[in-house]
Amino acid sequence: MIDLLAGPVLEAARGLLGRRLVSDIGGARCVVVLTEVEAYDGADDPASHAFGGLTRRNASMFEGPGTLYVYRSYGVHWCMNIVCGPPGRASAVLLRAGTPVEGIEVMTRRRGRNERLASGPGNLTKALGVSGEHDGTSVLTGPLRIDGEPATGTIVASPRIGISQAVERPWRFVLR
Repeated sequence: MIDLLAGPVLEAARGLLGRRLVSDIGGARCVVVLTEVEAYDGADDPASHAFGGLTRRNASMFEGPGTLYVYRSYGVHWCMNIVCGPPGRASAVLLRAGTPVEGIEVMTRRRGRNERLASGPGNLTKALGVSGEHDGTSVLTGPLRIDGEPATGTIVASPRIGISQAVERPWRFVLR
């Protein structure tokens, strides 16, 4: 897994699709299969949180591959990214959606509903119990881990969602 995450962010984004995201947070195991991600390429990408350089908010993006970068979106939802590439590069893959496969009852309780449990980055983090306290943890050894094999289905690339710069880059990947 470290080889995938240490490589270029676009390869890492595609390689994460179809893998299991396992959460052992809050005393419950929840698992989703990743079906949608977006790549952000650090200082070379005006849509990346790292574009302006290192800040207190984005510090975990500058850590080693496999580090989880968790932040608040619009002050409401937690979102999570997996850092890719070498330390200091600040490339990351935003985890946007997954298909629940284990712990569905827990995800339903956390979300307060049973539809679209892990569809959208805020819903995904809420379903898995992820919060700001998980920022800087490792998806290789921490309470939220990547497991399994990459996708076997078709991967579709399209422009990223909800950004205002570099919108033309087809760096959103969806497993069909």
